[in-house]
Amino acid sequence: MTTVKTDAFWMPFTPNRAFKAAPRMVESAEGIYLTEKGGRQVIDATAGLWCSNAGHCRSEIAEAIHQQAQKLDYSSIFNFAHALGFEYAERLVQHTPKGLDKVFFTNSGSEAVESALKIALQYHRARGQAGRTLFIGREKGYHGVNFGGISVGGLPPNFQAFGQPLNVAHLPHTLDIKRNAFSKGLPEHGVELAEELERLVAFHGAEQIAAVIVEPFAGAGGVVLPPKGYLQRLRALCDQHDLLLIFDEVISGWGRTGSAFAAIEFDVIPDMITSAKGINNATVPMGAAFVSNPIYNTIMDAAPEGGVEFYHGYTYSCHPLACAAGMATLDIYEREGLLTRASGEIGHHWEQALHSLADLENVIDVRNYGLVGAIELDAPVHLKGKLGAKANALAWEAGVMTRGIGDAICLSPPLIIEPHEIDTIVDRLRDVIKMCAAV
Repeated sequence: MTTVKTDAFWMPFTPNRAFKAAPRMVESAEGIYLTEKGGRQVIDATAGLWCSNAGHCRSEIAEAIHQQAQKLDYSSIFNFAHALGFEYAERLVQHTPKGLDKVFFTNSGSEAVESALKIALQYHRARGQAGRTLFIGREKGYHGVNFGGISVGGLPPNFQAFGQPLNVAHLPHTLDIKRNAFSKGLPEHGVELAEELERLVAFHGAEQIAAVIVEPFAGAGGVVLPPKGYLQRLRALCDQHDLLLIFDEVISGWGRTGSAFAAIEFDVIPDMITSAKGINNATVPMGAAFVSNPIYNTIMDAAPEGGVEFYHGYTYSCHPLACAAGMATLDIYEREGLLTRASGEIGHHWEQALHSLADLENVIDVRNYGLVGAIELDAPVHLKGKLGAKANALAWEAGVMTRGIGDAICLSPPLIIEPHEIDTIVDRLRDVIKMCAAV
């Protein structure tokens, strides 16, 4: 057996020395399963990285990429175009909330956030309010790893080494285990946390604030769900003070909550949505910012005729292969009803199965919505904030890929998952959680 050399590759978000001492290597994937080199199968209970929503290695997507690579592998999108990009944009906005009809293509969620922040700044400048440069994010929020994203983000390890260069303030997070433990769906308590936005407006002045950016539910922060009425209150306050509201739906978009977007599921329409990951089943890097018509029209109208309206973009924006993958992915989503599947029986089964773990002594909370969930563990002092990583390693050995975040086991399986596969995940995690009690 050939040994893979691991020296050259500096891995992201990974303890490199520890990993390379005992690497976990995936050789192939199909459906909801990953396969190691020796043939052992592991259930992918995280859809890759919250992204392989239609399952792995869908032949229709692979064939679409193959055919496109033989026809047009690349074309500049600066002052040129290809028809597929326009066709794909038109199909995408059939699924976005009403009024968010403009698509700015990027290559990742990080770039989608960066683009949305720039659009917000240019929008205010275009309407004569260039002083609006402050962004309001939220604790536990994850908005990618570019400088804009780590500025508005609320996960300290992601910005402590680099600073937060943008002008930012942060709302408190909404995780309240004491009052909301073992909620099924949205928690009852915490809507009042949205009122912190009122205090920030009073402190900084509405005339200084460009936008509020939040994830409808915090993913990388540990699957933290919004209390009932919370997002509606944020929308009302943004309207009251003339602030833009941006939903980062890189994780929550494309069927995760039971609707195409959490904005639709929770009936709160923002001014922009950032998207990536499930947009084309993560097969070719792709992201997008969905922008409201008033924002787009304001920027267009303020620019001189014949001039560039928005000095921003990427070499690989609207890449033909990514668009082809996206079109094929939309075909699957629409044909198989995946964008709403999590709101039906499979979502109910998921909820019941996860909450069956509440009887374990060291489980202090279970959170779920659609096909996303988290199991919070009571960590001993010496592992506080690190037990999730330990559980993650144990889960892999048990044949389940999870995300360990803080002291939580976080899950977001492919939307194609079946009830018996959910039962297998939960049965294996029950044993893993029992082992965690003994560490």
